[in-house]
Amino acid sequence: MKFTTSIVQTRYASPLGTIIIAATNKGLAGLWFDGQKHLPPELTGPAVWPSAPDHPVLKEVISQLTDYFAGRRSEFDVPLDLAYGTAFQQSVWQALLKIPPGGTASYGELSARIGKPAAVRAVGAAVGRNPVSIIVPCHRVMGAGGALTGYAGGLERKSALLKLEGVLVEGLR
Repeated sequence: MKFTTSIVQTRYASPLGTIIIAATNKGLAGLWFDGQKHLPPELTGPAVWPSAPDHPVLKEVISQLTDYFAGRRSEFDVPLDLAYGTAFQQSVWQALLKIPPGGTASYGELSARIGKPAAVRAVGAAVGRNPVSIIVPCHRVMGAGGALTGYAGGLERKSALLKLEGVLVEGLR
């Protein structure tokens, strides 16, 4: 994924660790836990994206995340800029947006929803590369039989997000 240099970013101290939030003039382009898998290289070395905590999209995302973690919000309504993925990735990310709060879907179900039932592994890869964790709810995707599998931010965070949303996860009590 190659991002434009016109992105700005800020950091948010969430109950699950520091979150890096990035936006363009079109909307939210990234939301990653600090140190998670697939973190853009622009965030792993010297700062490339300028810090802009007063950017209106970044401020709104922080406000909505604060409400989400406090249990006052279950859905997000910020503009998204998902243009940095391939057409296939974007189709998967759009399918993720249709998984309701409190719900889950399997990788196979997502593959079928985008009209590519045989592309389960490719769908899994696209879910893993989702640049907007939490808001584009990749944490709601489960393995076959409802198994808690894969999350770029770590399975402990995935479990915590699902618990926050009231999803019962077998084996996690």
